[in-house]
Amino acid sequence: MEHIISLTLENKFGSLSRVAGLFSGRGFNIESLSVAPTLDPSVSMMTIVTSGDDRIIEQIMKQLNKVIDVIKVVDISENEFVERETALIKVHTRPEDRAEALRIADIFRASVLDSSPTSYTIEVTGDVRKVQAIIQLLQPLGIKELVRTGRIAIAREPTRHAQAQPRPLAKAN
Repeated sequence: MEHIISLTLENKFGSLSRVAGLFSGRGFNIESLSVAPTLDPSVSMMTIVTSGDDRIIEQIMKQLNKVIDVIKVVDISENEFVERETALIKVHTRPEDRAEALRIADIFRASVLDSSPTSYTIEVTGDVRKVQAIIQLLQPLGIKELVRTGRIAIAREPTRHAQAQPRPLAKAN
């Protein structure tokens, strides 16, 4: 089963290397990894997508908590979350395919970032299924190059189902 693990860690030289080394040293696979500083430049947020059964994920979580630079580890896939991925897709466009490439980009609310006589560079952002779907539709046109960011995710805030009911207005006498 796929899991999205969110790590808060010190933004120091070697922090990323220690986390990646933990995965490779124990034979765990990282399907995607994204890391960047937070609002506090001394702290980074890392998003790791990996897979495994409950026992393996529990082992990964325990090992990550032992890494000295790691501040907090959360398996956000245990609750509701929002995820996004961005892809840059350079598509070979023959004159007869240019309109089709633009139509596909428009359907997916993607942007054409660059254009040449023989190609478009298209940017798409969305969940994994959306990114994969546009890639599949553009493949027959001829994808020259594909670059993906890897996923980022953030937990949803709990919804308030038990909100207080508004009080009825007092009746005037």
